[in-house]
Amino acid sequence: MTRLHLTFECADTTLAGSLDTAAGVSGLLLVSGGNEVRSGVFSGQAALAARISAAGYPVFRFDRRGVGDSGGENKGFRKSNRDIQSALAAFRVIAPQIERVVGYGNCDAASALMLASGLDCDALVLSNPWTVEDDRALPPPEAVRARYAEKLKNPRELARLLSGGVDLGKLAKGLVRAGRRTSAPTTLASEMAAGLAAFDGPVRILVAGSDRTAQIFTSNWDADDTRVVRCDGAGHAWSEPHAREFLERNLLEILRG
Repeated sequence: MTRLHLTFECADTTLAGSLDTAAGVSGLLLVSGGNEVRSGVFSGQAALAARISAAGYPVFRFDRRGVGDSGGENKGFRKSNRDIQSALAAFRVIAPQIERVVGYGNCDAASALMLASGLDCDALVLSNPWTVEDDRALPPPEAVRARYAEKLKNPRELARLLSGGVDLGKLAKGLVRAGRRTSAPTTLASEMAAGLAAFDGPVRILVAGSDRTAQIFTSNWDADDTRVVRCDGAGHAWSEPHAREFLERNLLEILRG
């Protein structure tokens, strides 16, 4: 495996990208979320790219406009279509053997791919999609219930409750919210569902069981969607050993077709 660093054009600016080479005809386009650079938190995405390329599949990562080494203005995930399209075109040029591209995004990168109906990708792996329209919004009842269920499994949390180490007023408010009915899907979630419905390739949606973003997503999504796969005890960045294995296994399954 060789890691190449390159630049490519997007609109009126230049973006930075990285290619982990491999001979496979299926490739992974790794889309970063938020203000995250292409290497990922603690180089997690760079490490993932190395493992996937070692398995025989080329991986292309990039910084979208206004992030990391790329020029331009970061206008957010809702306006990142041009960035993703430009990266996909650069990927196909620098790895011309590719016949099939799997798009992968975590958090709002997954949301961007869903809103854009996958753009020109052939398959999608969508991780912990972002469905929150207001960062100040309270978590839905489903997420609150999941949080308390996790705490009740933890002997330390039970000990804190019995010893008076828990704010009972805050606990009471949380229990009231947890007892409410299921929340209605957000407008963003509805837009994402409509966008994904227009994509006709294979789709897998990965949700981390201990991640609040994933819990909010599942509260806004069709509970009967068989494309959703859950990993208990996993955090948002898939940094736990079993979570890393889960993510890599699912990516490789989709890459193999």
